[in-house]
Amino acid sequence: MVIRLFHRHIVLACILILAAVIAVTMAVNYNRVQTVPVSAETISDFGTERQNGNREESRSNSVRGTGLTDSSLNAVSVLVSNHVASQKAAAGTSSKVPVSSNINSQKAVAGTSPKSWEMRAVWVPYMSLNMSRENDKSEQSFLQKFNTIVKTAKSCGMNTLVVQVRPFGDALYPSAYFPWSHIVGGTQGVNPGYDPLKDMVSACHGAGLKIHAWVNPLRIQVSGTPSILATGNHYYKWKSISSKSDYVIDYGNGKYYNPAYAEVRNLIADGVREIVKNYDVDGVQFDDYFYPTQTADFDQHAYSEYCKQAKKTGIPLNLADWRRANINALVSQVYREIKSVKKNVPFGIAPQGNVQNDWNMGADVESWCSAQGYVDYICPQLYYNFDNPTLPFDTAAQTWKNLIKNKNLKLYFGIAVYKANSDADSGTWKKSSSILSSQVQYGRKISCDGFMFYSYDYLTGAQTKDEVQNVIKLLN
Repeated sequence: MVIRLFHRHIVLACILILAAVIAVTMAVNYNRVQTVPVSAETISDFGTERQNGNREESRSNSVRGTGLTDSSLNAVSVLVSNHVASQKAAAGTSSKVPVSSNINSQKAVAGTSPKSWEMRAVWVPYMSLNMSRENDKSEQSFLQKFNTIVKTAKSCGMNTLVVQVRPFGDALYPSAYFPWSHIVGGTQGVNPGYDPLKDMVSACHGAGLKIHAWVNPLRIQVSGTPSILATGNHYYKWKSISSKSDYVIDYGNGKYYNPAYAEVRNLIADGVREIVKNYDVDGVQFDDYFYPTQTADFDQHAYSEYCKQAKKTGIPLNLADWRRANINALVSQVYREIKSVKKNVPFGIAPQGNVQNDWNMGADVESWCSAQGYVDYICPQLYYNFDNPTLPFDTAAQTWKNLIKNKNLKLYFGIAVYKANSDADSGTWKKSSSILSSQVQYGRKISCDGFMFYSYDYLTGAQTKDEVQNVIKLLN
């Protein structure tokens, strides 16, 4: 009996001694790490895995051959696990940090290596799809044109096409809300006899590419394009009803939907819902066209009516804030409609790169970047080079990086391929053939989530050839 008790006391004493040793080691290592802090951004995936593996091996060696019972081993295991967690916490890395965080850290250091999850998209504007001037407007002719786009984009290292499917309050697909686009039918409202969006989704997915449906939310007609509006266009429907005539606005050389009215916002949101419901698109995107002017006469009637009602219960918003509230209402409604159909389909916006310009035209990008329920990704159009005297590329990129407060929001950078080697911005785009590739490297350095290039037509051609080839080297 005494021997058994003595034996148990020895085991207990061993456990206590081992626990004390570990505690001392924890204290020493903790202080050492605190003295020499380690940035999480300097640890690559491979390095982290190696460190964790060494810790596990060390733990195994420390208890091997001790003859401890399972319960005792579990107790020590807990202590060692806490020790590992403490070291990770002190080093600035959590034991529960997702793999993506380590990948981002590696990306920030490397700054050059492409990642499988990195967005590498090219915008395909309606001009690139235009069949209105073609003698052959058949489905076969359209597919030939689009298949060339797919093949070229893929050869350049792209993984996504952002295709303009609703450029002028119309549709490149059969819609219950909008007339056929003149882009495919020749004249707005004319059925081309096939479904272009269905064909484009099939072509993209068949080539291993994703496709985002690009929608211009407010534009109906600009500078005579399209030259003819369909008789069933909402512009004519609402203009013919006195109580709804302000739902659409003639301003300057264009016609626009007025987002101040719920019925207008419903139309736009329902149209997006229709796309997501009927097609296997991989995303939906709004571009940067919101209010076309800052002047008060654009929507004077709607704002006056709002002020009359608001004064009954409080103080009305000023014009600029009221407009931003209208756009926010539209954006959040579109977001909800998309998620009500397919939760995994992302909704994004590609605003102008100048935040002040966005603010002036009703785009509340700060809210979109910080609050849930607006967008899943933001892609500012950073169409500047590093020598831009007003807004250099790196300054703009860092500004947008700092705007991101919503941890679930993806940040992509819009890259101006069309400006490469051009006379734009006082000829500064001719200074080097590696401006675009340097922008990609900078974006990776500050851990953006990818890039969108404007536009498809500039991926080929003598003007941009050298710049594009340098980008391709990075993307591939």
